[in-house]
Amino acid sequence: MNSTPLALHHAPLLHMLYAAAPGYFALLGSRIPSLSETERDVEIALLDPRRRLELLHDAHGKLVGSLDYKLDYPQPGDLTINLLLIREDRQSQRLGEQAVHDLEERLPPQIRRILASVLGENPRGVRFWERLGFEFTVDARPVMTWYAKPLHARLHDTDPSLRVASD
Repeated sequence: MNSTPLALHHAPLLHMLYAAAPGYFALLGSRIPSLSETERDVEIALLDPRRRLELLHDAHGKLVGSLDYKLDYPQPGDLTINLLLIREDRQSQRLGEQAVHDLEERLPPQIRRILASVLGENPRGVRFWERLGFEFTVDARPVMTWYAKPLHARLHDTDPSLRVASD
């Protein structure tokens, strides 16, 4: 999975992804945002220095999804995934799983926990996050539930005093 930082001029691509995932918006009980709404949302997101928007491409370079996350939120050392969206015609191909694993591999060393929310009643979303090692954390029903994955192994990778001697 390859990711590209999303810039304002990519808003039409993001809008195209939204149109290719109408089930997500139906689950929320909302319509697909218009292109101008998408452009405005991207503009606002890019003003936040902790927020990252990325386009996701498969191994052949085809646009398959997007990832929206925020560093050091809600607390320092946390990363919150606001939205991981995969086009409906490419779902159930483990692309979302690949995107999360890729994100984990390139996280800044200070990140110790990843949070993700599941909106509404979405058992498929719950199964997805649980399969990736996330555990139920906060009940904010009926709107959402939160799942978290601590990154304990990263502590050993970044703190030389905690490494096990190999000799």
